[in-house]
Amino acid sequence: EMNQTTVVEFILLGLTSDHFLEIILFTILFVAFLLILLGNITVITITLMDQSLYTPMYFFLRNFSFMEILFTSTFMPRALYSLLTGQKAISFSGCFLQLSFFFVLGICTFLHVAVMSYDRYLAICHPLRYTTFMNDRFCLQLVLGCWVMSLFLMFSPLTIILHLPFCGPNVINHFYCALAPLLQLSCTDTGLVEKIMLAISVLILLGTLSVTAFSYTCIIYTVIHIQSSASRKKAFSTCSAHLVLVTVLYSSSIFRYIRPSQQGGRGFDKVVSFLHCVITQVCNPYIYTLQNEQVKRALKD
Repeated sequence: EMNQTTVVEFILLGLTSDHFLEIILFTILFVAFLLILLGNITVITITLMDQSLYTPMYFFLRNFSFMEILFTSTFMPRALYSLLTGQKAISFSGCFLQLSFFFVLGICTFLHVAVMSYDRYLAICHPLRYTTFMNDRFCLQLVLGCWVMSLFLMFSPLTIILHLPFCGPNVINHFYCALAPLLQLSCTDTGLVEKIMLAISVLILLGTLSVTAFSYTCIIYTVIHIQSSASRKKAFSTCSAHLVLVTVLYSSSIFRYIRPSQQGGRGFDKVVSFLHCVITQVCNPYIYTLQNEQVKRALKD
């Protein structure tokens, strides 16, 4: 819909226009959404109810699961509604809010993963100083720091995007308000915001990956030099779930965001976005429940 020359809503084309495929996709997305909610709520509940899990590691895991629920809720309910009703229109404000939450929560997730890596590094490489460093106050400060940093980094580009003129057309070839196809609809030059977003993506992905890589290099070196095989196995078991999560998250995200320039919203880009936004979210909570011995014991109890 247009009011003179100003776009007041966008049309999200979704993943497909085929009615039969829409039914299949709705079923897949609905099941995936339930699995994401169930998995993350289970992790949150277990880590709150079992006092043996009242440690910094599970405090960070609980917050990570909460962010996963929020991140998925930014786009999946809207996608399900569109598939069910055929209503593809989204208001400008709704599109902007979806984009804002998507990036703020996405950045916060990566910062949180880096914090979790640092926590494991301290626990294994500096066990005698761990409880002194990782007290309740410092853990809370780290989590709040992730949120503040995310909001700070996204404030400038989101402010620019909010004030971009959109004169038509208003069709976004995607299943959510993705940045690349949205910017293509602006009737002014978007080079500045594109460069800022690329810089932020590189900074966050490679910056947090560097912290994680350094942490695990030190962890592996320390574990290798542990004399007792039982202690070595215990040390590795506390990190294995997080290491799998890191591998899944970074491999999909680096492929998703740090690639040569492409026309946003093409079929291939939508498939990659779907895999990144849905499949990895489904896997994350179950990686922890299946890989972590303490969580599995708490589930049995």
